[in-house]
Amino acid sequence: MISLTHYLVLSAILFSLGFYGVLVRRSAILILISVELMLAAVSINFVAFASYVDTDLFSGIIFAIFVIAIAAAEVGLALGFPALRVQTIYLAFATLGFNTALWLVMRNEEWLTGGTFGINNIARPELFGLDLSSNLKFYYFILGVTIIMCALLWKLLHSPWGKAFTALRDNPIRAESLGVNIQAYTLLSFAIGAVYAGVAGALFAPLVEFIEPAPFTVGASIMMYLMVVVGGAGYFWGPLLGSAVGVILPEWLRFAQGWYLFVFGTAVVLLMLWLPDGLLSIPDKLRAKRVAREASAARSAAAAKLGAQS
Repeated sequence: MISLTHYLVLSAILFSLGFYGVLVRRSAILILISVELMLAAVSINFVAFASYVDTDLFSGIIFAIFVIAIAAAEVGLALGFPALRVQTIYLAFATLGFNTALWLVMRNEEWLTGGTFGINNIARPELFGLDLSSNLKFYYFILGVTIIMCALLWKLLHSPWGKAFTALRDNPIRAESLGVNIQAYTLLSFAIGAVYAGVAGALFAPLVEFIEPAPFTVGASIMMYLMVVVGGAGYFWGPLLGSAVGVILPEWLRFAQGWYLFVFGTAVVLLMLWLPDGLLSIPDKLRAKRVAREASAARSAAAAKLGAQS
């Protein structure tokens, strides 16, 4: 019989191999593969303790979130490798292609995911003995996790890593000339994004108590991308504002009935033409116009003063 000790020994071996790779390797790809080994070891630990430790303190939800987040990070690292060779629109096609392939597997492999019938009766868990089965309690739990994840992301963006990510986003060539490891930070950005998506998925399934492939089509991915662009991709609160617009605007357009998609698409196109940097760029644009007016007025006053003196 396989005991908890066997799993701990296996995870210790994997973690040691990964740690050794991080210390001695110089290639960014080999270092990140070593990190994947370390993440796999952590995931094995979580699953083992969740299976063998019989206590209400470890009632599933914390372990599930951590395991799914770690698994998502590993998928993000694997998906990030194409980003080392392709950029811009080609990278978008590569990620959407991966989304489509995974969606087809989820829909067709009924033995694994239930196919179009999905997985039913996903119970809401307990947290440290607190029953989260009611909608209100589970809402507050999701709100708490969201606040924690936002705080962590805010801290990350204001750290040296965040400055490196910003430099990589604005100008990869300049960032590389400043010593930023392009490969490592590209893969790391995919891993971090995947962790957030994994946590969201771990919360979504018990929220609706049912999961199926239908909500995860390419159309949903494009809609999420539009939310980010509409809110402002270069702003911390841009995706939040964009998601609010993406949820509320369709409700306001219900009167259009059959013309709903046409009206919604037209509104998004006009918004992008007027505000290519998103809704949160409005204060910056107004501030820039005010500064320009003040500078113009100052130049006019200086010219008038020189004319009067002469």
